[in-house]
Amino acid sequence: ARLKTAGFSSFLPGSDLIPPGACKTLNSSAIYANNEVNLAEVDIYGFDYDYTLALYSNALNTMIYNTARNFLIEHFKYPEGIRKYEYIPNFAARGLHYDIQKGLLMKIDAFHYIQPGTVYRGLSPVPDEEVLQLFGGTYHVPLQQDSGFYGKGPKVKQFMDIFSIPEMTLLAVANDFFITNDIEYDPVHLFKDVSEAIGMVHLKGYMYKWVMQDLDKFILRGEETEAVLHRLVSQGKKLFLITNSPFSFVDKGMTHMVGKDWRDFFDVVIVQADKPHFFTDCIKPFRRLDGNGDLRWEKIKSLDKGQIYKQGNLFDFLRLTGWRGSSVLYFGDHLYSDLADLMLRHGWRTAAIVPELEQETKVVSTGRYALNLTWLQALTGLLERLQTHRDLDSKQVFQEWQKEREELRVMTKNLFNPQFGSIFRTCHNPTYFSRRLCRFSDIYMASLSCLLNYDPSYTFYPRRTPLQHEAPLWMDQLCTGCMKTPFLEEMSHIR
Repeated sequence: ARLKTAGFSSFLPGSDLIPPGACKTLNSSAIYANNEVNLAEVDIYGFDYDYTLALYSNALNTMIYNTARNFLIEHFKYPEGIRKYEYIPNFAARGLHYDIQKGLLMKIDAFHYIQPGTVYRGLSPVPDEEVLQLFGGTYHVPLQQDSGFYGKGPKVKQFMDIFSIPEMTLLAVANDFFITNDIEYDPVHLFKDVSEAIGMVHLKGYMYKWVMQDLDKFILRGEETEAVLHRLVSQGKKLFLITNSPFSFVDKGMTHMVGKDWRDFFDVVIVQADKPHFFTDCIKPFRRLDGNGDLRWEKIKSLDKGQIYKQGNLFDFLRLTGWRGSSVLYFGDHLYSDLADLMLRHGWRTAAIVPELEQETKVVSTGRYALNLTWLQALTGLLERLQTHRDLDSKQVFQEWQKEREELRVMTKNLFNPQFGSIFRTCHNPTYFSRRLCRFSDIYMASLSCLLNYDPSYTFYPRRTPLQHEAPLWMDQLCTGCMKTPFLEEMSHIR
């Protein structure tokens, strides 16, 4: 116990410290399973449009931010000085929470605890001691304050979709302006105004206009979307589309990616669906659009191929199509608006599109990450054992190891995002986002094109990870600190 660690810096990539296979490259084109899904049983594939069938370039976030910032100044009469703040591409990350009354952006784990070092007021981190003071001596955010089922709690909002990244950045920037210029303001008013400014970008159709004017600039990898649709139809699968976007926008994008006959792929097309209300209300009827995009007045008695429908609700959709249960797999990027109700209420299979996986798997595949994580696990195991020793030398070593463990945590976090780290983990716990991802999606992937890597009858099996009271059985689940595991020496040879 009295032996001091040689220190992290003395270990280099390739050291014996790293378990065999730890640096094996992860494939960002893989599909990951939270639940067992047999594609042979799936006959009907459903899709959202934005960030599902159509992936957008980061240039769109910059445009949304710039336009909303201008609205804030010109429409809401905010100070001109805010205009000098340019968009910061890698500041915010998806899944963060925002305390509306305190004006704080932060990352919360699956147990409703704030991750120390990830709380920002404006563009500046808030010291951990101040965070504790602000939250009454705890990092815990009570359930009644936290995000409601759809991420919209009364005091704390969760930013769950990719479109919310420019909104978080604008909130941080506006807070920063008032704080650095020592101007008194109400954070609640600021939150409301920024939300409305972002909303105006969408309501006034700016985003639709930008994308339609320069499809090559804003839409990514359209040929992969075409390949997925071709493959599914050739296998005899039925396809449908349910999106909140208007038909003219979807038509232009799909024509760009798939061709002018794109509607031939789909058995049902529903636009301006008003999700998540589409999945929960049973009031709004379907209306058909004619060839010019104008609403028809007749009662909808069937959902026919080649037609375009607007609004409607899931209950009528199920009644008219008869598509039910696990024979349906629906793809979407928003865990609440797209997937939650379908899984919890209707038993559909759900697939989450998580574009961030591409970058995150690159980081996890690096030798630096493997080294950090292995040494972090080793230190945790050493701390677990050393804490029973009460002599002064042991206590001193324990404190040094604790400090080194904290430094390692920060280093590991910074590999993903210097402000907030990985969208999937807070230190050792899953994030609030990660827990929701596991809860509301059977499978998840970086993009729809990942489907091209799998046979149409492929079964996705979730990895069996040991519970805390279970012994790890495989090499990649063994951590240096698992000294309570019986027969550790013998088990270490199992690969």
